[in-house]
Amino acid sequence: MATPHQHDVLIIGTGAAGLSLALHLPPQLRIALICKGQLNEGSTYWAQGGMAAVLHTRDTVSSHVEDTLAAGAGLCHREAVEFTVNNSRHCVEWLVSQGVDFDLREDQHSIAEREFHLTMEGGHSHRRIIHAADRTGRAISEVLTEKAMQAENIELFPQRVAVDLVVANGRCQGAYILDREHDRVELFQARSVVLATGGASKAYLYTSNPDGASGDGIAMAWRAGCRVANLEFNQFHPTCLYHPKAKSFLITEAIRGEGGRLLLPDGNRFMQRFDERGELAPRDIVARAIDHEMKRLGADCVFLDISHKPRDFLRSHFPTIMERCAELGIDIGSEPIPVVPAAHYTCGGVVVDTRGRTDLPGLYAIGETSCTGLHGANRMASNSLLECIVYAEAAAGDIAAALPGTGAPDPAPPWDESQVTDSDEDVVISHNWDELRRFMWDYVGIVRTNKRLQRALHRVELLQAEIAEYYGNYKVSNDLLELRNLAMVAELMIRCAISRKESRGLHYTLDYPDQLPTAEDTVLRPANSALQG
Repeated sequence: MATPHQHDVLIIGTGAAGLSLALHLPPQLRIALICKGQLNEGSTYWAQGGMAAVLHTRDTVSSHVEDTLAAGAGLCHREAVEFTVNNSRHCVEWLVSQGVDFDLREDQHSIAEREFHLTMEGGHSHRRIIHAADRTGRAISEVLTEKAMQAENIELFPQRVAVDLVVANGRCQGAYILDREHDRVELFQARSVVLATGGASKAYLYTSNPDGASGDGIAMAWRAGCRVANLEFNQFHPTCLYHPKAKSFLITEAIRGEGGRLLLPDGNRFMQRFDERGELAPRDIVARAIDHEMKRLGADCVFLDISHKPRDFLRSHFPTIMERCAELGIDIGSEPIPVVPAAHYTCGGVVVDTRGRTDLPGLYAIGETSCTGLHGANRMASNSLLECIVYAEAAAGDIAAALPGTGAPDPAPPWDESQVTDSDEDVVISHNWDELRRFMWDYVGIVRTNKRLQRALHRVELLQAEIAEYYGNYKVSNDLLELRNLAMVAELMIRCAISRKESRGLHYTLDYPDQLPTAEDTVLRPANSALQG
């Protein structure tokens, strides 16, 4: 085995959260950034809509806070919401200072005035979504990646996937990492470790997420003894492009914010029958309404129509969507866009405090991997990028303050492959992956029942046993590691859903259609909990 990599801070994930944290850390610290594939392949890069922030004089922090609390269906932690929103303007200013080129108002005469063009999205009472056309995530990701590549203290490791965390003497001290190009597991040791691996929406058959969203950080933290919470709240984005060649292409909520109308196949609008806010209702309501209408009519999709807007407006505000739809023969300037709901965001995750600290000393979790309390039972549109930047800076400050008193990691054993062989049955992985995603979609989707959840639990327990046997006998691979993690997180999602005896936010069950008068988090604690006592 190669000589262990030694760093001060190990960051697993190179989206907005991981990159921001690396850039906020003091330059004298040696930082390792682990990237699952190539740079700019994660969920941040594909985020279209933008980032919510209080930037206009007509808007207020209290309004943003109250909107978030309302969207979270009573389950948000007010402390986390206020902490995040209070830091929103500061985070925008930091991104601008890094070089992110957000859109200015069309009547802007001077960049020095810096009055940004703000859009409206579901659940918000004001225009507060700052964006870079419909490529906001790409703009942020490219700028922060370039900054990280230029930093002398940051070392980037692409084409690597984490296997498991290294825990010694009650502290996280590194991780075993699979080098996908050389097919070997390396040991990375560090005084602090940060999980910024994104969510787990690939647990579902239809998703807006890139292929790497397999819940790696959540599963690793759970195996290391950390609590998870609220994993029953899986957000289904109401509008993903429905086309056999579209794969996982999102149609941003900003289209509805700019007047886009949801239509049935016969051309009639329907959202007003479900919520007085119509197309601008929170995502859980819109997704359930679309799911209801599709099932009622036996329709493959519904339609999103923005064709009443001028073409110049569409080209300037939604160039990515216009281009992608055109490639598939859809002219959004003259016809509606076929759309369906798809798994989009994991609202729960690893339990952390306002500094991103997990139950395990030395281990932090930020971004979609974490459960900060910001999103509650339903994430409000465009709060996710904001959460990434806010908590990255908070965690960086805590790590910088703690490291001077933190000793070097203890020697750890090398990865042992002496008892395993190369697999000649990789078809088992693909079959199990497909089965997992199908029963999660059918049984743990937008509408649930006790019977469906019990079926899903039975199936995932059988899969877990098969995967454990496979993992113990064959060399690890990217596909095996993703399947192992995804099955683990799927089980946690199912167990959270079974334990919630009500319908709240994104969790809707026909057996308990009413909302309980008091809201409580669903918290799961592993048998080897890192918590003392």
